[in-house]
Amino acid sequence: MIVERAYVHLPAAHGPHGNEAGADPAGWPWSVPCVRQLLDEGLRFTAPVTFLVGENGSGKSTLVEALAEGFGLDSYGGSHDWRYASAREKSVLGERIRFDAAPRGRRMAASWSARKGFFLRAETALDALGREGFAPESVSHGEGFLAAFRGKFTQPGLYVLDEPEAALSFSSCLELIGHVDRLAKEGGQVVCATHSPLLTALPGADIVEVGEHGMRRAAWADLDLVNHWRHYLADPRAYLRHIVEP
Repeated sequence: MIVERAYVHLPAAHGPHGNEAGADPAGWPWSVPCVRQLLDEGLRFTAPVTFLVGENGSGKSTLVEALAEGFGLDSYGGSHDWRYASAREKSVLGERIRFDAAPRGRRMAASWSARKGFFLRAETALDALGREGFAPESVSHGEGFLAAFRGKFTQPGLYVLDEPEAALSFSSCLELIGHVDRLAKEGGQVVCATHSPLLTALPGADIVEVGEHGMRRAAWADLDLVNHWRHYLADPRAYLRHIVEP
């Protein structure tokens, strides 16, 4: 493991729910249930691969961006080779994320030259890859994603993914599972926000369901996204009759 726990640090003078600029508990992002829970309890990582799942707007992308920023990866997306190459500033949450790290992770967090990892976000992935020497204009969107996994996800470190399945076919998602599994077995740690029942089926992965309840661990078979896909594929009309006009 690189990171064992993530938590939010606020100045002690303001208490656990401090109200200094940017930490108003009634404002964003502190009003998001999963962020409130992160502030109150932190988030423990119990496996080399952790999936965050939940509806759009649940806060899972906010969490993974903050985790990447807290580790020192550019919030725009990219690898440890780039130290804030974009003009983006850290988010309020990203500035306050702290980690309890394993020995290897402590060394990485303390030294930029020792840091290894990658932040892949769907909407900026190809531009970030182009910045790092890939030629995204010569491949499809999905092939560009897989090029990152093959060429950049190769060393033990922290790899943060935000909906990587967005550009991938069924077979490409299966290839991604293989890359993630190999990386984890070679000492890497992966945190991935996803809507994919394929990815979350990776054996041994920890799954955290994000929503109005905050964060809770769940088994793959009990996930809402798995049940919805299972029922939809069994009988699409049961869903579509409420949406498509006859």
